[in-house]
Amino acid sequence: MEALRWETAEEINKKLADRVRNIRKRRSISQEKLSRLSGVSHGSVKRFEATGQISLLSLTKIAIALDCADEIRDLFTEMEMAKTLASRNSWQSEPPPD
Repeated sequence: MEALRWETAEEINKKLADRVRNIRKRRSISQEKLSRLSGVSHGSVKRFEATGQISLLSLTKIAIALDCADEIRDLFTEMEMAKTLASRNSWQSEPPPD
């Protein structure tokens, strides 16, 4: 049986920042250009990618600039919550290991 691993908020935020950085790099967009496109200061973009720390408003602006706003918009939809609950409950319904 796989042990549960609870991530901290900081770990989740850093992984999100890493995903955003990867999207930015795949599209050959510099941090400076993302700053101009999103209206988020260059310092905030740099800090976000380094630490995962950013305001929700700035994250939303970056998502819009990267054409990823749907992911933010759909973050807490009923469908997403249902999938999350289903995946969390699936480990509870598994039979115990022998």
